[in-house]
Amino acid sequence: MDYRTRIVSSLAEIGQPRWDALLAAQEEANPFLSYAFLHALHESGSACAETGWEPHYLSLWRDDALVAAMPLYRKFHSYGEYVFDWAWAEAYQRHGVAYYPKLLSAIPFTPVRGARLLAVDDAARSALLAALQELQQAPGHSSTHILYPPPDQAEMLAGAGFLLRSGVQFHWHNEGYASFAEFVDTLDRKKRKNILAERRKVAEQGIRFVSLRGTEIGEQHWRFFNRCYRHTYSAHYSTPYLNLDFFLRIGQSMPQHLLLTLALRGDQPIASSLTVHDQDTLYGRYWGALEHVPCLHFETAYYQPLEFCIAEKITWFEGGAQGEHKMARGFLPQKTWSAHWLAHPGFYDAVEHFLAREGGGIDGYMSELNERNPFRHPLP
Repeated sequence: MDYRTRIVSSLAEIGQPRWDALLAAQEEANPFLSYAFLHALHESGSACAETGWEPHYLSLWRDDALVAAMPLYRKFHSYGEYVFDWAWAEAYQRHGVAYYPKLLSAIPFTPVRGARLLAVDDAARSALLAALQELQQAPGHSSTHILYPPPDQAEMLAGAGFLLRSGVQFHWHNEGYASFAEFVDTLDRKKRKNILAERRKVAEQGIRFVSLRGTEIGEQHWRFFNRCYRHTYSAHYSTPYLNLDFFLRIGQSMPQHLLLTLALRGDQPIASSLTVHDQDTLYGRYWGALEHVPCLHFETAYYQPLEFCIAEKITWFEGGAQGEHKMARGFLPQKTWSAHWLAHPGFYDAVEHFLAREGGGIDGYMSELNERNPFRHPLP
């Protein structure tokens, strides 16, 4: 087929109708891949050239039709990725070789699995991968990294010479529970007792919860949530990635995917969590509190969203990156993937050997976690 390749520095060059039509054709799509979410990241200044995330989207066209594309960035650091390659960058530096800029296909600040090679059909997807291989061979980039692709795309990338890296996240599965109590009753005695004790501690503080969906979330709520979000980063002596403008933008452009949970003492909000959802999955994103209350984090960021999943019959709750503590709350380990290609032959070989050793450790870790299954009767 005769495809035309374009590098796009702004999604506005493609337009929302074309981008979201392409996304609708993907099996592994989610709200984070939408035009609304990505464009808000760029236009708010959260993920842009000035913050080290230079949009460099690779797109394929047939006449005036967008037939394939991938979210792609020129990265000048490794912050906000959740697949850590700092040791690789340090090794490059020790040997006097530039590691940055690198090419990165990911959703900024979002460790969520989803399609990375977006295409209308297999032929266009293969052509997109070939265009990526041609792009990464050109001078100016040390490497290409594709984070959290679905297994079939990870396999496709491995066939194209990418090195696969595995990781672990913790996801909750809704087994058709009629209530939170029914879910908790499936856990072993110690886990069940701990959860009920945690919820009781919060209730005894006189804290109640309000869940706001979509257009119920007003500007005053976003301003409060932004205070909570920034306070969390400040407490960890870190700099927040996102800003109020970003939150206001997604509140306007994708309200149907947003759930804001507020914790209130009397009429005064003291904490909040933001989750993103579609019909099948709830994604835990951000949480923050303006004062410390024992167990408030678990109630606001886990138990309230779990009740939402049960009420709305949502199948999965992805709690975000890392966190073995999630297992005690019914989340089970799931393997994730990333794919890496390095132009320097010596470093490619070194990383290949490193990943072989690391992969064995991940497999052992998964086995150990599965032996600590929190359910009374382990799920099949």
